[in-house]
Amino acid sequence: MSRAFLFPGQGAQAVGMGRDLADAYPAARAVFEEVDEALGESLSSTIWDGDIETLTLTQNAQPALMATSIATLRALGAEGVDVTAAAYVAGHSLGEYSALTAAGALSVADAARLLRKRGAAMQEAVPVGEGAMAAILGLTLDQVRGVAAQARGDDVCAAANDNDPAQVVVSGHKAAVERAIDLAKEAGAKRALLLPVSAPFHCDLMAPAAQVMQDALGAVEIREPVVPLVANVVAEAVTSPEAIRALLVKQVTGAVRWRKSVMWMVDHGVTEFWEIGAGKALTGMVRRIDKTATTRAIGTVADVQSATT
Repeated sequence: MSRAFLFPGQGAQAVGMGRDLADAYPAARAVFEEVDEALGESLSSTIWDGDIETLTLTQNAQPALMATSIATLRALGAEGVDVTAAAYVAGHSLGEYSALTAAGALSVADAARLLRKRGAAMQEAVPVGEGAMAAILGLTLDQVRGVAAQARGDDVCAAANDNDPAQVVVSGHKAAVERAIDLAKEAGAKRALLLPVSAPFHCDLMAPAAQVMQDALGAVEIREPVVPLVANVVAEAVTSPEAIRALLVKQVTGAVRWRKSVMWMVDHGVTEFWEIGAGKALTGMVRRIDKTATTRAIGTVADVQSATT
């Protein structure tokens, strides 16, 4: 049985995530301490004792979710299962940084600092209220691309996340995204709704953030991952540090090709997917992409122990 480790993206955050792991496993607690030290603040206090509004701020949510994923992986390691138990790693948007950290391509400290910069740069790229994202349910990717093109006009509107056969997310100027919602409903979408996000991720409006990340990524060491990364932008495995660096820059404005990434892994022998960290969103997506796949969401002490016994 071939396995892939998956790492969640923004939206999976919850106050208290990872606390039980940190209490039970010194190796998990050490991850949160390393992130706190790298950022020069107690992000762990925000994660465990803060309010959801503060945790959901993009510059907090991104390093917090990475910390929780890597702490979960360290807890698995304490029970005898490390990243080499997977044939591939993959992450949804910011989860790609978690995947690379899991596979040893990035240090925890560098990943935390990069994600703090990425979150802040994405938030600052577009004034609040000017951008939006919307989930379109029940249309194909090609249909949603057509809707986005029709809604665009002089604005930006693009298919940003191809999540699974039932869900594609569009991103861009708020007025264009709202037009896309109406057009999608007219085209037969089961649902089309604005997402509670603070910026229009994975579209051309994020170009200023991509420049910030090009500079930031150029200043850190990226090593060859011990397990290949299935990258969002190309939906296939990459191991070259320079290719990874370039793809992380492209990922800021490029679409997250999650459905194709999962299909690529299935086509290359993966039959079991473990979601490492907060939430179960990716597990649901995988089940809709390939109904024959075995899935497991691991984010608590109980999850870790049931996965390793």
